[in-house]
Amino acid sequence: MSSLMEMKEVFHNADAVCFDVDSTVIREEGIDELAKFCGVGDAVAEMTRRAMGGSVTFKAALTARLGLIRPSYEQVQKLISEHPPQLTPGIRELVSRLHQRGVQVFLVSGGFQSIVDHVAMQLNIPTANVYANRLKFYFNGEYAGFDETQPTAESGGKGKVISYLKEQFQFKKVVMIGDGATDMEACPPADCFIGFGGNVVRKQVKEKAKWYITHFDELLKELEER
Repeated sequence: MSSLMEMKEVFHNADAVCFDVDSTVIREEGIDELAKFCGVGDAVAEMTRRAMGGSVTFKAALTARLGLIRPSYEQVQKLISEHPPQLTPGIRELVSRLHQRGVQVFLVSGGFQSIVDHVAMQLNIPTANVYANRLKFYFNGEYAGFDETQPTAESGGKGKVISYLKEQFQFKKVVMIGDGATDMEACPPADCFIGFGGNVVRKQVKEKAKWYITHFDELLKELEER
């Protein structure tokens, strides 16, 4: 996608918009919040920073972080009820506007299904439109790993999800919006990538993204102007 004008054209005519969740749709990184809640916040936040900078593979970083946290089913549920994810200002209005225009909205996240489903419900996004990682638990609720077969567990997984959506629903124009390296890598197959720095600025993304925003109002304005 060459010019900003052409990218804006794609956004206006999108069949589907895919949002990353952590530090994009919500203000925090879900895995860091879970780590804090389980008492290993600092060590895991450092691992997250390295993963987002693209210096280790996503699956290796996820395995290492979860190995440290080892969250139980009860801890995950307690986190959601006691510290629910905070929506980023403007996201509710933007998703609502996209829905009014008949655009399909998906949440494509390296975070955890149970947390992302909670976010989807707040935004009236069907949980069938959520692609995220699934934690596994033993029958007594103890941590048993994560589902490594989910595409979002891999580096390049978000791109795989977008390819699948295009094939499955015959979408012609798909936009990916996110803050991190894994979001930017999803374009292509996404037809346009919009970098988001409203919660945290990833230097590599800000430098390389041709369209970079810091507030969702910028996209709302873009839709109102036509």
